[in-house]
Amino acid sequence: MHHRAEGPATAPVLFLGPSLGTTTAVWDTVAPELSATHRVVRWDLPGHGRSPASLIGPGATVGDLARLVLDLADSLGAERFSYAGVSLGGAVGLHLAAYHPGRVERLAVLCSSARFGDSEGWRERAAAVRREGLEALAATADARWFTPGFTAPELVEGHLRADPEAYAACCDAIAVFDLRDRLASIAAPTLLVAGREDRATPPAHLREIADAVPGAALTELPGAGHLAPAEQPEAVVAALRAHFTGCAARGMEVRRQVLGDAHVDRAQARQTPFTARFQDFVSRYAWGEIWTDPVLTRRERSLVTLTALVARGHHEELALHVRAARRNGLTPDEIGAVLLQTAVYCGVPAANSAFAVAQRVLAEDADG
Repeated sequence: MHHRAEGPATAPVLFLGPSLGTTTAVWDTVAPELSATHRVVRWDLPGHGRSPASLIGPGATVGDLARLVLDLADSLGAERFSYAGVSLGGAVGLHLAAYHPGRVERLAVLCSSARFGDSEGWRERAAAVRREGLEALAATADARWFTPGFTAPELVEGHLRADPEAYAACCDAIAVFDLRDRLASIAAPTLLVAGREDRATPPAHLREIADAVPGAALTELPGAGHLAPAEQPEAVVAALRAHFTGCAARGMEVRRQVLGDAHVDRAQARQTPFTARFQDFVSRYAWGEIWTDPVLTRRERSLVTLTALVARGHHEELALHVRAARRNGLTPDEIGAVLLQTAVYCGVPAANSAFAVAQRVLAEDADG
């Protein structure tokens, strides 16, 4: 199959699977973000994008598509890999995790299902495409894929250019796909992502999978239809990065330990779609990678942080980290010694302001 690889060659491999009628372009905004930590490999379905239509034929199954992914993984030397897929691509991921558990490290299934509705409807679509081509379906793609008012012309164009026979064979595969009785056997850590406004695979489809796969987590994305990676890429990046790296989860735990639950809860409550990516960055990078680095203790990190905040005059953050320093074991005398040191290297006015902030915080904590 045609594929596109991004990210460090030595990084863990992460395959990204497409939905029916789309190409690798469905991941255009998401893949570069994930390639910072993974060797991201996007692939095209047979007869879509640049994959040959001859890779699939009438009566195909999702298992056949999964075998193509395994062949691709073998050609890349990826014995084990993580996998994320949207719609049909998600079904391929479920099949891989259920039937080839030794190959799949972690799994994310987006806007997909363990059973895509009525089989006869898919057989009828396959027959119609074989008779009439894809023009009529491409004309309704926006309505099927996205929330009202959103469009992605490049994806619709890719739909129109797909090979009708290969597209119909993929419909054949969807018609007979039913993995419901195998979900409980999936052992890979699994994330389900649902578009709250997805009419093709509503959140209930993802909830059914989440309820059956041991330990699975479910995230619902507001403002997302069937192709969430194209319509809500930032939210998808945040969810997948947290699932595949674990840094955000570790970071949130450390953030709460250092700053306290009350502060973190307030920050989370104020989070909006506009600030979500920044909050993910803070949890993942600052707290999940830097504050968890064992080279320095948390006490030492508090010393460094207090000094930096005084130097830059970030008084609100300074107040927050005076409290954090106390949680990390620093005494008021040690905090005072740090601020006195800053008077020498950051200036007396900066230290004077810092002493006022620290004195207020320490007094409030003593009174509390």
